[in-house]
Amino acid sequence: MATARPRPQVMRLTEAAAERIKELMAQSDHPIAGLRVGVRNGGCAGMAYTMEYAQEAKATDEVVEDKGVRILIDPKAVLFLLGTEMDYKIDKMAAQFVFNNPNQTSACGCGESVQITPAEGDAVAAH
Repeated sequence: MATARPRPQVMRLTEAAAERIKELMAQSDHPIAGLRVGVRNGGCAGMAYTMEYAQEAKATDEVVEDKGVRILIDPKAVLFLLGTEMDYKIDKMAAQFVFNNPNQTSACGCGESVQITPAEGDAVAAH
């Protein structure tokens, strides 16, 4: 009997992103089950990343635990986010979460939206 391949982790966090998410969650006045991350249609490049606090996980969510943070991902977004690293960057002009996504093929000039191609091949078969 063949052994099942381990499922790849859909997303991972840098230390900076994990620390910032923990700080923000600690400031909430209600319980948070995790950070819901996804994608939606919109913007001039076609898609935009979404983030929101979730008070509960849905049965269909892909749950990723990384560096003490629970990330909840809608199953429709998994193939668009597979292999993504979420970072938190601070520079002179802004402090923001940044998605380093190998599936992203382009971005608009204003940085609000991206073009993402779903993951293919072995990554999909393993998932």
